[in-house]
Parts: sequence; structure tokens; C-alpha cells
Amino acid sequence: MTDKIRVMIVDDHEMVRLGLSFIIKAQSNLELVGEAANPEESLEKAKKFHPEVVLMDVRFPEGNGIEACRDIKAYDKSINVLMLSSYSEDEAVVASILAGASGYVLKQIGKSKLAESIVKVHSGETILDPALTHQVLEMLRHPEQLEQPGLHKLNDTEKSILLLIAEGKTNKEIAQELFLGYKTIKNYVSNVLAKLGLSNRAEAAAFAVRNRFRL
Repeated sequence: MTDKIRVMIVDDHEMVRLGLSFIIKAQSNLELVGEAANPEESLEKAKKFHPEVVLMDVRFPEGNGIEACRDIKAYDKSINVLMLSSYSEDEAVVASILAGASGYVLKQIGKSKLAESIVKVHSGETILDPALTHQVLEMLRHPEQLEQPGLHKLNDTEKSILLLIAEGKTNKEIAQELFLGYKTIKNYVSNVLAKLGLSNRAEAAAFAVRNRFRL
């Protein structure tokens, strides 16, 4: 008999965690090893419980599931992160994949499909909810059709920083690569977000992917 796949849940809603844990515990090939209620404690719990697959909510009242995914992958690339969301958001899907997620599915997914998705990402496959596949592929195939408000406001340094954000670089790594101070890069990132009307690095990464040929 093969070992069970070790799964961890990260979601701020207790009822959602209970529902997911019920699904996992009902599968003979899955084992629930831990839970986290917010992005901040997700990395700490990942270090403690050593999951093979993390079910990560995208939205939190505080913090960001996509950033938490990036942190977990930076800690251990072998951990597969499957993003869960109640919303069909093109930018969040692209940003999640850029952050290293192995898949993105909507919470409306059936229990058998969710269990199947966990097994697939554990085996190295990439999972994208069928409801999202077409629109995301179209977005990536035809980025020229998308608007890019604020792009003309960026100077060359800001454009370089935006591309490095899309590569998943931290402010410290960007500072080292561009030979600038950490605080300088932090200010640049804030300016980039403000000029583009974006709220976080995940949105900036998705923006950069859509407009890479213009940067």
C-alpha cells in the first residue's frame, strides 16, 4: 500500500476548513496533516507539518494567498500548492501560476474532483478549472487586446523592476540585481503600484505578463 499524500489547508473560514478536512479524511489516499487560518502562519505550519500538497485560499482579510504560495515554494519547491477561490479572476490565476502554484480551482468544485486534483498536482500535473481555462488562455495568447492603463507613466527602472516582480523576485533580490538600496527598491515598487493603480505584487506580476512585449 502506498503512502498517503500529506495535505495542509490554508483558509480563514472555519466552515470551509471543516468541509475540506471532511473531503480529505474521506479519501483513503489522502492525509490531513495541518491547517492554517491565514497566510502569515501558513509558512510556519508548512515547516512544522511538511505537507506535500497545500490547499490555499486566494483571498484573505489580511494578507494574500498568492504571496503565501510564493513563500512556501521559496522554502520548499517540492510542496505543491493548489489555489482555491470563490471567484473567477484572470489576473489571480496568472499571478498564482507565476508564484509557483500547481493549479487553480474554484470552490464550487465537487469533492471527487477536488480529491482527484490533489492527486494530480502531487504527481506533477498542472490543474486549471475548466471554467477558467479558455479565458486565461485567450488572455495570454492575445495580450495586445488588453488595456494597459498607466504603463506609459513608468520609467525604464520601474519597468525593469516590474519585470523582476513578475519573475517572483523579492525586494532584496531586486536590489542586489539592480545594485540599488533595499529602501530605494521598496519605494520604487510602491511607485509602480501607484502608477498602475494596482494593490499588490501579485497584480503587478499579472500585469507584467500581459504587457511583457511592451516593457
